[in-house]
Amino acid sequence: MLLSLLILITSFDSHSDDSYGVGEWFKFRVHYGFVNAGFATLEVKDAVVNNKKVFHVVGKGYTTGVSRFFFKVNDTYESYIDKETGNPYQFVRKIDEGGYTKNQEGFFNQSEHKVTVKDYKRKTEKTFVIPKNTQDILSAFYYLRNYPTIDKIHPGEYVAIDMFFDDETTKFKLKFIGRQDITTKFGVVTSMVFKPLVQSGRVFKEEESLTIWVSDDENRLPVRIKADLAVGSLKADLDAFKGLKSSFKIKKK
Repeated sequence: MLLSLLILITSFDSHSDDSYGVGEWFKFRVHYGFVNAGFATLEVKDAVVNNKKVFHVVGKGYTTGVSRFFFKVNDTYESYIDKETGNPYQFVRKIDEGGYTKNQEGFFNQSEHKVTVKDYKRKTEKTFVIPKNTQDILSAFYYLRNYPTIDKIHPGEYVAIDMFFDDETTKFKLKFIGRQDITTKFGVVTSMVFKPLVQSGRVFKEEESLTIWVSDDENRLPVRIKADLAVGSLKADLDAFKGLKSSFKIKKK
């Protein structure tokens, strides 16, 4: 859940001015309560799918230190994204969370509005009908970072996209709260504050249990995440980065 939670809550129909590019890499330090629970990284690489150059995004999440004795996590998510449309061609999901495992690969046919999911653990193959421009959980994050009017959104307004996850398509909504200066390890950063709407119950306390701070610059880089869980709380802070397409704006060091 470590990486999938981070990706889900950091997610922002065009790609005219990409906020990211090949070589971008950043790392989050994740805390569960007062415990340093682990790290999550996201990296953008080059790849070729069907003789076409695409972005290959790789996300990894893992527990460290004492946390590994209580709940060992080793997650890998991958997505192959069209450089022009921002739509995914393929996704990979390999997770091991305290013994709960998944090993899946999905293949999108955007023109026919379908996705075929191969489950290597269960040895099954299923095809699902999806809406136009449907994203996987990882591509959604990069798609929303390039959303054309994200910098013109007003407090209380929503951004919504269709996202395919766990064999179903859901409408992922992101509510804009406003702008705020926050203190990070890099200095004071002006941020846009969002609340992704989630389902309350088993994992989250309520619908607006998540908050994310995104740099208010051309990168739209997540700098802080907080989640009020059904049991405890989770916080993730930007810990390191490199290869940003634009300079990271720091208001005061």
